[in-house]
Amino acid sequence: MSKVSVIGAGLAGCEAAWALARRGIDVTLYEMKPVKYSPAHHYEGFAELVCSNSLKAMRLNSAAGLLKAEMKAMDSLVVRCAEQTAVSAGGALAVDREAFSDAMTKAIRELPNVTVVTGEVTELPAGNVIVASGPLTSEALSETIGRLCGEKYLSFYDASAPIVTKDSIDMERVYFATRYDRGEADYINCSFNKEEYEAFHEALVNAKSVELHEFEKEYFKVYEGCMPIEVLAKRGLDTMRYGPLRPVGLRDPRTGHRPWANIQLRRENAAGTMYNIVGFQTNLLFPEQKRVFSMIPGLENAEFVRYGVMHRNTFLDSPRLLDGFFRLKKEPRISFAGQMTGVEGYIESAASGILAAYAVADRLQGKEPLLPPPETMMGALCRYISDESVEDFQRDVLTWLHIVEDKYHAKPIIYTYYKFKEQYLSAPVFDDYPYWIAHYYVDKVQYKGKWKFWQHTDVGKLPGIKGYVDFNIYNGSYYELKQLCIGSNNNEKKFME
Repeated sequence: MSKVSVIGAGLAGCEAAWALARRGIDVTLYEMKPVKYSPAHHYEGFAELVCSNSLKAMRLNSAAGLLKAEMKAMDSLVVRCAEQTAVSAGGALAVDREAFSDAMTKAIRELPNVTVVTGEVTELPAGNVIVASGPLTSEALSETIGRLCGEKYLSFYDASAPIVTKDSIDMERVYFATRYDRGEADYINCSFNKEEYEAFHEALVNAKSVELHEFEKEYFKVYEGCMPIEVLAKRGLDTMRYGPLRPVGLRDPRTGHRPWANIQLRRENAAGTMYNIVGFQTNLLFPEQKRVFSMIPGLENAEFVRYGVMHRNTFLDSPRLLDGFFRLKKEPRISFAGQMTGVEGYIESAASGILAAYAVADRLQGKEPLLPPPETMMGALCRYISDESVEDFQRDVLTWLHIVEDKYHAKPIIYTYYKFKEQYLSAPVFDDYPYWIAHYYVDKVQYKGKWKFWQHTDVGKLPGIKGYVDFNIYNGSYYELKQLCIGSNNNEKKFME
């Protein structure tokens, strides 16, 4: 009988164990809790959600919704348990954390061909292994993986948001609503006027954070999608108003007008007794969190059942180390899954566990594993973690630019996020092309080079248009703008030929 060891009973590890067991393969699932806990984990159950309790949007026309639909078609345990333990969250799939963890734990432990072994793993077992130990892999196992891979780990910092009790919220100062009245009015809204917001911003940017050690400062990076609120606030006075404190789609019933800024609280458990502060991941000292966040309208006397924390995460240089099936190229018996592979988010991590398990199961059952089509979300994930063609990418982009310029007799505009430009398109040859920078929710462009357009938000609103629109700034003259158009410089006739 075939057998596979799975290390880590998080989202990816549970999905891998579930998928393998349902294919008739014996699984030994190693989980160090409750013998040992990482700095961010506190609950004994499997698949503990340590940051948000949201698994993102349910809409099929969103990337998150489509990915969950594909996972459900592949018998995802995470999606199944999330639907069973869902709490109201408008158009998102949010869960009661403990109920979700309990459902995941029960489902795994009831599988007859899964053996759960508790305790820390320091060396990889023999045979086929899926490592899903997460970005908070223990130091001993991390050293083992480092020796195996022969590569330096990358790292970033992740953070979680505070949770308050509903009974401690001043319900006279808040109201239930969702933006643009989409779905049920499940969010508690704390609305600021201009003076309240500016006082809150001032307190936040001057609040004291947990000091990082010197070795941590050297590699300090934050994941943009989970950025500490104080880091975001320091980017400018109005930055938060274009991010988690955006007031669009809301109307304060006390004034009848859109608020100056707004914070939403999302239900944390099925009973509705606890709410988390959406978008308020933080690394502030606990007393500072109590002081500053009590300035939020309605939270003046809030009882905090959990303060926000930040922790260092590690992950593999997957494009150099893994193939599209999440296998280690130098030793294919070993696969990796979860956030440590570089995928970002709960559902993406869970999906990688399914993908890794399917590939292992196919090989053990004498089949050639198949990559999902690139047009699918699952297929895109496989290719995302295994694409090592950065140098080829630069060459191919330049070839494309030349082909387009020769055809249309106008320089193509490079549109991308500024960090992508700096990392992948920093060669001087690309500076000859006009740059359209996508950099949201900041007061000024952080890119140091030349740029022609700046897309500064994707949540703008214009009269007569439903939904969000992009707002952009043009940096140049009317004459320069004309030069970017097809047919400029009297080339239109030549172009038509």
